[in-house]
Amino acid sequence: MSLLALPAPFFTGVATSAGLIIAIGAQNAFVLSQGVRREYHWPIAGVCSLLDALLIMLGIAGMGMMISQSALLLTVITWAGAGFLIWYGANALKSALRSETLEVTGNRFTGLGSALLTTLALSLLNPHVYLDTVVLLGSIGGRYPEAGRYWFGAGAALFSFIWFFTLSLGARWLAPLFQKPLAWRILDVLVCIMMWTLAGLLLTDKLV
Repeated sequence: MSLLALPAPFFTGVATSAGLIIAIGAQNAFVLSQGVRREYHWPIAGVCSLLDALLIMLGIAGMGMMISQSALLLTVITWAGAGFLIWYGANALKSALRSETLEVTGNRFTGLGSALLTTLALSLLNPHVYLDTVVLLGSIGGRYPEAGRYWFGAGAALFSFIWFFTLSLGARWLAPLFQKPLAWRILDVLVCIMMWTLAGLLLTDKLV
């Protein structure tokens, strides 16, 4: 199967996941800093990606089942999801108006175990991880028919793997770039545009 032959929900999943994952956050800063040091950077990227994929699929499976049984819930989820996307985009735009840089700091770990425990803590103790994966991606993916929602989930999960491993691999080249406020501003503006576009698609029922 060629890339162009993949169903539309797959590409919507990729785009939605991209808009959520690439925003500035503790998890991205941590992956980038470890990539710069070349210290357990592959296992860390793998754990972040696997956690995202698991939470996305759990969200899609659970939300999809509930949404398919309730027209009222579908309406509520649609407006809530669009509202969150608008809010998220506004935050990205607000961030773009500030002078932010990515600080690459932190202590070295005593072993792989401590590095992975820190990765789990940064991922699972962050409420936004659940909002992004289980709630938001789950609610959007759950609006598709059964096959479509898992294509959506596959696209969202795939981008997570691509992003974290690319971030880790290219950290030595990316770190100097993203110490410049202009680079983050451009990225945040693109995130804002993507989030608001997806909100519009949700409200006009054109995601399917």
